[in-house]
Amino acid sequence: MKITFDFEKPLSDLQSQIEKVKQVEDKTQVDMSATLTELEDKFETTKKQIYSNLTGWQRVQISRHPERPYTLQYLELMCDDFIELHGDRTVGDDKAIIGGWGSIGGHTAMFIGHQKGRNTKERQYRNFGMANPEGYRKALRLMKMAEKFNKPVITLIDTPGAFPGLEAEERGQGEAIARNLLEMSVLKVPIICVIIGEGASGGALGIGIGDKVMMLENSWYSVISPENCSTILWKTWDYKERAAEALKLASPEMLKNKLIDGIIKEPLGGAHQDPIAMASTLKKQLLKDMKALQEKEIDQLVTERIDKFCAMGVVIEDEAPAAEPEA
Repeated sequence: MKITFDFEKPLSDLQSQIEKVKQVEDKTQVDMSATLTELEDKFETTKKQIYSNLTGWQRVQISRHPERPYTLQYLELMCDDFIELHGDRTVGDDKAIIGGWGSIGGHTAMFIGHQKGRNTKERQYRNFGMANPEGYRKALRLMKMAEKFNKPVITLIDTPGAFPGLEAEERGQGEAIARNLLEMSVLKVPIICVIIGEGASGGALGIGIGDKVMMLENSWYSVISPENCSTILWKTWDYKERAAEALKLASPEMLKNKLIDGIIKEPLGGAHQDPIAMASTLKKQLLKDMKALQEKEIDQLVTERIDKFCAMGVVIEDEAPAAEPEA
């Protein structure tokens, strides 16, 4: 059964009408081509109107579509080959973060990304894409390996957040993420980060420091999810749509605020509508960015990376006028 959202109901209704007209045409052998053409034209027009005026909350919904491509699907579609590497060499192998060597367009890169699941069993196995400290330490181990062999790092971000369990905090969740921020800031190879779905809080930022930080058109990136923001401010999830707008978490607002470097266009309706086309678009962008970054000197690359993140959120206030001397 095809999954649709509330705002897609006009499309669902039109699709039902088209199917009914086709059934009548098959049953009665009456030419209904004029009616079909009219309905199909209306469907395409409505589709463009809906998806060209999405709200922040609607983009959040699309980013969570269960058929949306995940990291492993992108790697399967983009890479000529991929060899997964496991473990943080301390605790274990976190299945919520996958990583390994991949060949893309004749170039070798270290791919690291969050991985969710398609069904209940897979979601439990992948912990719903919520990484533990060992996941971030595995990611850092692989980044250091890429640095050793002078290969670029590509991260694909899609998580509702780092795992918030007590055991994760006991094993140093905050320290693991903070260590990644520090090490990625000065890693001496190009880093490209792409938010492919959800980009929530430190769980996303833990593999999100890069020379190029891109977002897919219908992804989101924020310090907190709309539901949790609504719960904190209004003690209920009912204001999640309002919270999504206030957080400015969608790709257009993120680009406008200079928190990302670019937006990668999705097929109309979302990446899940055509994963092959989406993977092709993403691959072209990655190859373009890899080429541009590899032409820079390493010291310049690291300096520009640090300067970019240090400039985020800086507010320059006008100097207060000097007080007038007392009479």
